[in-house]
Amino acid sequence: MTESSIHSGLVVEIEHLLRQIAKEVRRRGRDILSDFSITPPQFDALIYLSEFGDLTIGELSSKLYLAYSTTTDLVDRMERNDLVERVRDKNDRRVVRLHMKERGRDLIEKVLIVRRQSLEKALKHVESKDLQPLVTALSEIYNHISD
Repeated sequence: MTESSIHSGLVVEIEHLLRQIAKEVRRRGRDILSDFSITPPQFDALIYLSEFGDLTIGELSSKLYLAYSTTTDLVDRMERNDLVERVRDKNDRRVVRLHMKERGRDLIEKVLIVRRQSLEKALKHVESKDLQPLVTALSEIYNHISD
């Protein structure tokens, strides 16, 4: 067996495992979100606002890979639920940015705590000596696969 075919077999196995893990994380994530009365797209929007700060609807649409009109409807619902607010940009009054409100910040923090607890349960089955190499490998994969 050549080095190339061994590597190919591992690539197939890694791709399959990453896909399966992503599917389970999404499934479990949806279950967790249902306990908090928030949809996955709303959660994703709050995560982006948390990570990048105030964004325009256009910027958020691009990050969510949603149509502008779909994102506008999403933001309308989030605004009604007191998770975000529209604010005028201080430098250009024509620009409206989405600002996460305290209720939104509290909500994502609570959701993330539960998600991390769920992951921690799964990681209890991994030897502690294997966790740092796992983080290193996943970081390396992410660094080379992300835009």
